[in-house]
Amino acid sequence: MRGSANKQGVLAEGYSLPQMVEDLRNYQAELEIQNKALRYSQAAAEGASERFLTLFSNVPLALMVVDENGLVLESNAMALRLFRPLEHDSPLNFLLPLVCDEHVDKVAQAFSIAKDTGTSETTEVVFSCGSSGVFTGDLHIAQIENAQDELAHFICAIIDQGPLLAERRALQASAAALQEGNEELQLSKNRLASIINSSLDAIICVDKDHRISIFNPTAAALFQCPSAEALGSDLARFLPDAVETLGYSHLTSHAQLGEMTGLTASGKAVAIEVSVSFEHHPDGDTTTIFARDLTARKKIEAHRNALESQLRESHKMQAVGTMAGGIAHDFNNIIGAILGNVELAKQDAGATSPALVSLNEIDKAGRRARDLVRQILTFSRNESPKRVPIQLAEVVEETVRLLKVALPPTVEMLVVIDPATPPVLADATQVGQALLNLCTNAIQAIGTQRGTVTIELGHNVRVGTGQVERRSGVRGQHVKLAVRDTGGGIDPDTLQRVFEPFFTTKPVGQGTGLGLAVVHGVMRTHLGTVDVQSTLNTGSVFTLYFPVADASAVPATPEAPKPKAVRGMGKHVMYVDDDEALVFLIDRALTRRGFRVSTFTDPRQAVATLRAHPRDFDLLVTDYNMPGYSGIDLLREARTIRPDLPVALASGYVTAEIEQSALTEGASALIHKPNDVDEMCETLQRLLQPVDGPD
Repeated sequence: MRGSANKQGVLAEGYSLPQMVEDLRNYQAELEIQNKALRYSQAAAEGASERFLTLFSNVPLALMVVDENGLVLESNAMALRLFRPLEHDSPLNFLLPLVCDEHVDKVAQAFSIAKDTGTSETTEVVFSCGSSGVFTGDLHIAQIENAQDELAHFICAIIDQGPLLAERRALQASAAALQEGNEELQLSKNRLASIINSSLDAIICVDKDHRISIFNPTAAALFQCPSAEALGSDLARFLPDAVETLGYSHLTSHAQLGEMTGLTASGKAVAIEVSVSFEHHPDGDTTTIFARDLTARKKIEAHRNALESQLRESHKMQAVGTMAGGIAHDFNNIIGAILGNVELAKQDAGATSPALVSLNEIDKAGRRARDLVRQILTFSRNESPKRVPIQLAEVVEETVRLLKVALPPTVEMLVVIDPATPPVLADATQVGQALLNLCTNAIQAIGTQRGTVTIELGHNVRVGTGQVERRSGVRGQHVKLAVRDTGGGIDPDTLQRVFEPFFTTKPVGQGTGLGLAVVHGVMRTHLGTVDVQSTLNTGSVFTLYFPVADASAVPATPEAPKPKAVRGMGKHVMYVDDDEALVFLIDRALTRRGFRVSTFTDPRQAVATLRAHPRDFDLLVTDYNMPGYSGIDLLREARTIRPDLPVALASGYVTAEIEQSALTEGASALIHKPNDVDEMCETLQRLLQPVDGPD
């Protein structure tokens, strides 16, 4: 009916039937073409669907199609194998129950992001995999089109990160260890830099061309060159002697170069001790030089040598003292016998005898010999000087009178004395001996040439600074006694030894080497010091410094009153000495003074006699040094036999130790030999006074 109507319309409009048939045929052909294209599109869609399904099922990833409620719409074989590896495992219906509780929120947030943006991902999510436990994987989410309902659909890819995670964690641990190693390396570098910068030794590092690459602060101070200026310099600039040794680096890794001379930046030499360390590296060798400043050590060694020299000098003086004590024992007995017999001979000769002149000269010579022995003992510190306030001007005048007798005609002697010189505490005999020795040396220094010897006595000299105080340690007000000559002077080496005992520059037989040593000993016992200054071809000056006497601090010791006359009154004296000449003298001298004397040269025989007749003796006098038997031993025996018997010890070698031991054992007195006859008798009289009572 429609065709009929159309036909009628066409026909009505003048549309012919053949034209209409042709149009229908064309339309049919077009429909066939569209139908063919439709069938081709359907086949292509079906092929794509099959390929998607094949890819979805066989891709080596766990894939699932999930809606926004978490319902699993589709899952491939890999997902089933990953989440439900066994047949009895629960079916794979929802995704969120398979996520561990700690990561549920993170996964839900990822789905929300994917719904808004189309894609999202989250890493290291822990999933449950049925009876096999759990695994860790990365979740990738992408939204897909859904025309069937209003719920959003997502395709989820889950990648098992178990193997990769282990590697990742291993890499992270390795990276952390590497970072820690780098930090430790940096710390070691900083620590090494601190050690180098704070080292007390100079540390210098050089490359293969001997160019300085490290120059620590100690090296900068030692070589007086800033580090910035030293870097890049050649090592020979500071250590020219060490450069040759660096060529042997292939033979050893460490070398001690010992002491050598370095150069400062200004070219000044400095003594150093050097050691070298060699390090071989693929990128170049490094040499480290360690240098230690020896300046302080050199000073210490010089000071130690000076102390050792002083110690040797002290040992020499101690040896001289020991020898002097031994000599004095015998020499004192000889001098005592001479003086005693001269005194007896003078008494026998009478006042008008012509022999009296000769006897007086013998007496003077003996007394001078006695004083000389006392000087030796004073030098050896074995006899304390009898220091009393004296005027040194008197000693100078007396010494000048003695010197002028033998003064050569070519030598002029000048004396300069300050009349205001204060008194000093001194032993006049010892000071005179010291001054005589200095003047004799001055005269001999001038020799046969014309010259002058000047004696200067000054006052109020303050010793507080300078070389004199450093050598002696004395301070305060001193009196100065100087002997100046115009001789040839003393060379520096000899000047260091002038006070050594037995050191002399004179030919054999013309000097003993004790003159200046005695001077040194005298000044030491007087709490003073001696200074010497000399210039070759100009002369020398020897200066003695005496402390000024302080009468309030050191009062003069009053002498013991002498008895009016020595009277033995028949008192019995036992005298013991191993020297027969002295025993013979004492026997004669005491007998003339009214004493009864029993003499012994054997102390054991004296002990036997005392033990046999203890009440027969009023006084015991014994020598201190006797062969095989000490005077202390005899004193102990006497105290045992008769405690109330006065005992006196006589010796020419009395030290503080000997005196202390004698007084501790109960000695009544110590007699310093040699004494003349009058001194001996007066000493015995004084010892017997407590027994006799007042006159």
